[in-house]
Amino acid sequence: MSLKGKKVGIAFTGSFCTYEKVFGELEKLVHEGAIVQTIFSNASQTIDSRFGKAENFIQKAEELTGQKPMLTIPQAEPIGPKGLLDILVIFPCTGNTIAKLANGITDTPVLMAAKAHLRNNKPLLISISTNDALGMNMKNIGLLLNTKNIYFIPFGQDDPVKKPNSMIAHTSLLIPSIESALLGTQYQPVIC
Repeated sequence: MSLKGKKVGIAFTGSFCTYEKVFGELEKLVHEGAIVQTIFSNASQTIDSRFGKAENFIQKAEELTGQKPMLTIPQAEPIGPKGLLDILVIFPCTGNTIAKLANGITDTPVLMAAKAHLRNNKPLLISISTNDALGMNMKNIGLLLNTKNIYFIPFGQDDPVKKPNSMIAHTSLLIPSIESALLGTQYQPVIC
């Protein structure tokens, strides 16, 4: 499947340690010809970390995509009524965002984008990045795995010895996961 001309939302949450890989995959997506709209959660647009400054990430997203990122709930809300996207990817998706999504909480631009997008029965793709995937958040992940129109980039444990509850998506599988989700199927194996 060609992604040329497909309208892809990339929603950033606060898992800053994954941003280097995420931006590498974002660049590939743009190279494929996708029209990419970025959305930043409150945390991702305000927190500077050892991985970089928030304003630099926002600027980099705009430079890569040629589009101004969505930074507010009112900016993200029209995604639904205007049908702005073919697919939305929460890339990366923290445990906090997973828990809120599973429980219908819409208090950030990313969560509003997800709610607005899902109302159109279009695919939402999640790229897990959480230290509590095999702990408190497993119930939320399980709920989302069984929710219509929600798909996952395959994921697995990133450090079973030092962080036994932590799981992270295999970000290099972004493009094939998008292609599968656009066809209404989960890229397999989902846990690897």
